[in-house]
Amino acid sequence: MRPSRIKAKLARNEPVLLTTLHLTDPSLFELTSLMGFDGIWMDLEHHAYSVETASNMIRAARVGGADSLVRTAKGEFMEIGRLLEAGAQGIMYPRCDGVEEAQQVVRWAKFAPLGTRGFCGGNPDMPYCATPIDEYIRQANDETFVVIQLEDAAPVQQAEQIAALEGVDVLFLGPADFSILGGVPGQLDHASVQEAIDTIAAAAKAAGKHWGMPCFSIDHARQLLDKGARFLTYKSDIVTIKQSHEQMQTEFAELGFNFDNRLNRSPC
Repeated sequence: MRPSRIKAKLARNEPVLLTTLHLTDPSLFELTSLMGFDGIWMDLEHHAYSVETASNMIRAARVGGADSLVRTAKGEFMEIGRLLEAGAQGIMYPRCDGVEEAQQVVRWAKFAPLGTRGFCGGNPDMPYCATPIDEYIRQANDETFVVIQLEDAAPVQQAEQIAALEGVDVLFLGPADFSILGGVPGQLDHASVQEAIDTIAAAAKAAGKHWGMPCFSIDHARQLLDKGARFLTYKSDIVTIKQSHEQMQTEFAELGFNFDNRLNRSPC
């Protein structure tokens, strides 16, 4: 079983940084992992590629040291198991409605006695029937992690109970959806969003767990770290490429080049 870089760093209370990759080129996953990021966030909630494609991207990431964190769709029992068997170190579960659903996610993601995950040793995580079953079960429960995403006011109010669940490693605020569902779409500095951050931070601290969210700048990351966050994500390949291209256009515009840029400059 491949050790989790993220779990090891969180156990030492060290911050971890993940970046998001949406483009499904294995070379990009390989490059990013070799560059030493703590983790690569893959998004199967919103993006259209299959579990088979995700499996190949996870395989490419295993060349380096980065963990693969996969956000599944809501209610995906089979998908969670398959992605863990493919070698994902972490599962992010979106739109969690509260304690009961968080408990269900733990049951799906962990082997007995902690959960009810089904066994198959013929995949990369074991790997390939090369480990005694009892040893593999122990390692899988120890080296994989569960991130519960809170994106609405009601589950945020249950953050302390969710954080206290055995098997839940990280609480993760989804600020964009939280702002939309809260009636203040895109106002990520709104008082309600800040209150949710403080509630989640306090809940994680009380339970001895970790919390995090996307950060939007170095200064924002510093603020979150000061509040106790240890699980940060920053940018994505699409945003990084777009911003790099915009910078290139700005520089060459000074030489008289013109561009029919049909995309706005607002961040995703």
